[in-house]
This record gives sequence, C-alpha cells and structure tokens, in this order.
Amino acid sequence: MYDFLLSPETLKIRDEARALVKSVPRQLLLDMDQDKIQFPKEFLQEAGKRNLMGCRYPVKWGGRGLDWVSTSIVMEEIGVLGYIVACVFGVGAELVCDAIILHGTDEQKEKYVKPLLKGEIFAAECLTEPRGGSDFFGTSTIAEDKGDHFVVNGQKRFIVGGEGADYFLVYVKTDPVAQPHKALTCLIIDKGPGVHVEYLYGLMGSRGGGAARIVFKDAKVPKENVIGKINNAYAVFNTMMIPERLGTAAMTIGAARPALDVATGYTTRRKAFGKTINTYQGVSFQIAEAAMLLDACRSMIYTTSRAVDSGESKDRVRRLISETKKFVTEACQKVSHNAMQVMGGIGYTTIYPVERIFRDLRLASIWTGSNEVMSMIIASEWYKEYLERKQKGSERESENDAAEAFAPDEKIYE
Repeated sequence: MYDFLLSPETLKIRDEARALVKSVPRQLLLDMDQDKIQFPKEFLQEAGKRNLMGCRYPVKWGGRGLDWVSTSIVMEEIGVLGYIVACVFGVGAELVCDAIILHGTDEQKEKYVKPLLKGEIFAAECLTEPRGGSDFFGTSTIAEDKGDHFVVNGQKRFIVGGEGADYFLVYVKTDPVAQPHKALTCLIIDKGPGVHVEYLYGLMGSRGGGAARIVFKDAKVPKENVIGKINNAYAVFNTMMIPERLGTAAMTIGAARPALDVATGYTTRRKAFGKTINTYQGVSFQIAEAAMLLDACRSMIYTTSRAVDSGESKDRVRRLISETKKFVTEACQKVSHNAMQVMGGIGYTTIYPVERIFRDLRLASIWTGSNEVMSMIIASEWYKEYLERKQKGSERESENDAAEAFAPDEKIYE
C-alpha cells in the first residue's frame, strides 16, 4: 500500500474494508469454490450494512461521496477474499449502480440504487450474448416497442450474479434498421415473468458467483425502466467502461496479493539443501518480481483513478483505463504463476489457496473486454495522441537527433 498517497478518508474506508474481509468465514470461500454456494448474498448484505458498496456515489443515494481512488482501494481489499467475491461485489454496486447514477432518473435511483447499496437487493449486468461478447453492437436481444412498454426476447450469457440478481441492466436492440450506435437501448429488467435463469455455468475458477444464462421470453418492461434515452445505449456503455475495466483491475490486485503473501511465508520456512529456499536467488528473485509487479499495478491504478477523478479528457482516460486493465490483469496472473512456481508441488494442491487463486485469475484478462480489445483501444488512442502532439509542434523533434538524420534518399516510406 502507498499510504502516503492516500487521504485520511481513503485510509479510513480501506481499514473498514479490511475489517469486513477479516470477518468473512473461510467456509464461505471454500463453499463458493465448490459451488455449494452459488451466490454470496450474506456477504453482500453485510457489506451493505457497513456502507462499503458504491462509496463514490452521493450520500443521497447511499454512497459516501468519495472518489475513484477510494473505490479502487476498497475493490483491492475485497479482492483479497477471492476474485469472484470482488466480481459479485463490483457488478452490482460499481457497474449497474453507476449506469443508473449517471444516466437514470431520481425515481430509478430511489428504487434500484439505494436498496442495492444497503445490501437489500442485488443486480447484474447483461451484455454478453452467444453471438457477441466484445462486440457490443452485435447485440441480438430484441425489445419491441408496445407503446408504454417493451417486450423483450433474447438471451444473455456468462452473467456474473445472474443467479442471485433481483434485477438486470440489459442492452437490447430497439431499432433493427438504424446504424449500430443508434440502435440499442439500456433497460432495467426486474426478475419475474418472462425472465428465466436457464442454468449456471461450470467454471474453471471464479466459482460461486452465480454465472448464468439469462433468457428473456416476452418479458414486459415498462418505459420508465429505460436508462438514459431510447436508442442511446452507446452513451451508457461508454461511461460503464470506467467502472467495468478500472474496477476489474483494482480487484485483481487484491486477488493476487494473497498468493504473494502465502508464497513469501512459505519460502522463509521451507528448507532445501540445509537452507530456507528464500536464500536461493532462483526463488527470491521470483518473489521480488512478483512484489515489483504488484507495486507497479498499484501505481497504474492510483494514477488512472486520479485521472478519472480530475476530469482528464475522455480519450486519455479511455487509453489509461485500457492500459491499466491489460497490464494489471496480466501482471497479477504472473504473480500467481511465480507464487506457485516457488512453492513447487505443494502449491499445486489444495493445501494452500494458491491453486485456487491461479485458476480464478485466469478470468481477469478475458472478461469486461478481452485484453486484445484493450490493445486495440490503446493503439487507436495512442496514434491519435501522437498525431495531435506532432500537429502542435511544441515538443522537440527527436527524430532529427541522429548523425545522418538528413542523409538524402534514406528515409523512404513507400
């Protein structure tokens, strides 16, 4: 932790989050990993009672009026319990609520945000479909306009929290002939008639979060459940990428942290050839690399969080968030790899939690937009920034700082 960078308010809520994490019984985590618990309602209820969900939202709607740095700290701490615990925690309080807070009506905030942040009801986001994941505009779930309501048909899959959710934030197609960015609408759909949780997926890791397929069969949705404007879900989606990807990165740090802690402790006790194995560079250097990566991850998280809080340009934030999500998730997977490697065979067993952490973290670089999509965004925004800087001409032209920079007939590009 970089305590010297944090405000007193952030340190206070971090300690509150740590207290919650310490209070959680180990059996909850074991039962979730074995799918004996399919959705951790009791945990979310307790988090709500402690006012730890949605801390950056206005007090009026159940938050604490804090910032993204504070949110990232809380997400890291919750992640210590396990990646899926933080996923479920974040999906409702940091994704669904974010869309309603930024784009919804006061009536929607009163009905859906306040009770969720209190831990009284639960929510999930429905984006991915069988024919479309990272392709947001590939949505094929249809909502027919019936005057004062829509009738929704279609399905969403891999919906974290689907099993336990009381309502869903759903992206649907409302204009089948319009251009893609003008064809979709974001709806709040309550669990009820026409909304079916078909089954839960068997997952390699990150179990116990109620990952489900949600099928809509003539589900009736009143017009007052539109988030923002009809045919303008793209605006909602754009703002959702901040909590979806920055929150994912923050929680990944917390999920990887125990792997490093366990491996560090193990290497100070395990002996080989008469010495504890941390005295061998082949071991200690892997621990050092893992510690370095986690520190680098936090630096990126805090910097990007501060950029969002300060109102940095949308394009710059888009690039920073994509870089952070990609770097942090891949770095944390490396942390869990190193932890297992230095522990040897025992790290591959259920004697220690490292094997679970290793499995869980594999999801991090896939969901909320694959890391390949992050690279596409980074490249696109970086080239735009580069061209803008060159057009301004306010920086030194370093290309000319070479002995033969002006040699004739050498710089040929076609």
